[in-house]
Amino acid sequence: MTSLAPDADVLTIGELAERSGVPASALRFYERQGLIRSRRTSGNQRRYTRATLRQVAFIKASQSVGIPLDDIGGVLAFLPADTAPTQEFWERASACWKDMLNVRIKRMVRMRDLFTECIGCGCLSFDQCALINPGDKLSRHGPGPRRLLKD
Repeated sequence: MTSLAPDADVLTIGELAERSGVPASALRFYERQGLIRSRRTSGNQRRYTRATLRQVAFIKASQSVGIPLDDIGGVLAFLPADTAPTQEFWERASACWKDMLNVRIKRMVRMRDLFTECIGCGCLSFDQCALINPGDKLSRHGPGPRRLLKD
């Protein structure tokens, strides 16, 4: 990492944490995962460009809809270093994840509906309930609390 002189265009980790609302420990984790980059001062202190604020916002927004960090990192890898994500970048990333998100939404709706049916019937039968034990698959393992027992 190159050394930087104090400058209005760079942020310390504390400033980045305060401005982004993300704890410094999470920022260090993001950096270890290659999601964001810093430069180091001669005293080995991290310095981030202002573009990193937008990168962190992109990470947090992506996480909030359930995108895994590996997928976020894969998309961020296309962003040139020290460049803030643009509207076009956000739209392209969204298009990449649209199908995955739609599948998750359908799965969640199905789970919600199954859960509602379970509450409605009140049975929570381990041999019949499609939510807790679809197809009574746990019966193959014998009697007892199979979900709680460790192998």
